[in-house]
Amino acid sequence: MTRMGSLAGEERRKWLLDELQTSQSIALTEAAAALGVSEMTVRRDLGELEKTGIARRVRGGAVYSGPVSFEGRERSHAAQKRAIAEKLLPLVPTRGVIAMDSSTTMHRLAQSITGSDDLTVVTNGLITFQVLQDRPGVTAILTGGAADKRSDSLVGPVATAFLDDMRFTSFFASAAAIDEKACYEDTLEEAQVKRAFARSAAQIVIGAHSEKLGRNATATALKLPSIDVLATELSASDENLAPYRALIATVR
Repeated sequence: MTRMGSLAGEERRKWLLDELQTSQSIALTEAAAALGVSEMTVRRDLGELEKTGIARRVRGGAVYSGPVSFEGRERSHAAQKRAIAEKLLPLVPTRGVIAMDSSTTMHRLAQSITGSDDLTVVTNGLITFQVLQDRPGVTAILTGGAADKRSDSLVGPVATAFLDDMRFTSFFASAAAIDEKACYEDTLEEAQVKRAFARSAAQIVIGAHSEKLGRNATATALKLPSIDVLATELSASDENLAPYRALIATVR
């Protein structure tokens, strides 16, 4: 973080919000140093942001609890997302019908697909749909629905109605947060679409960065017992995955 010097309250809170939207978390000590104010001042500012529902205070700082733009999510943990995509790629069939959500992790997976024979991929992700246009042997289908500019995805009753009429061998998705009960999303609309995807899928595959573990977000999307595979950038034997190994059939 670059030291900004002392700013007025409104300017500080805007700066804090920008940092949270970009990085999804912020450390109290680093923010205070960058802003040139006391940690107590930053704590009060984060308290004001928490009241709006776009931040949640945690020990030593805060995490972002609102929707993050696709661009912001794409920049975050890029190397780890590539590692997750590599783990998931062997689960992608060369033919049949699968589904992908609008997450940046699944966008990475879509970029990795090669050598397909006759594979159909249904997605509510506008950018993922664009990437799949260039994949040999892949037919990409958009769900339809209302465009959510916050997440570059399609949501709403049109999307869910379309998905209820589909059947997929696998649904590949990420999550805003995961704890030992469920996967969560930052918006109710995105959670509803993911539940519709899951209802139509024989297998549910989740790929998520390990920082999302042990957290929750605005809306419950998928209950943990419904998930068949969980992949992170960590080794499958990592102790941080121990609670999930007891609840999910396959942890990668």
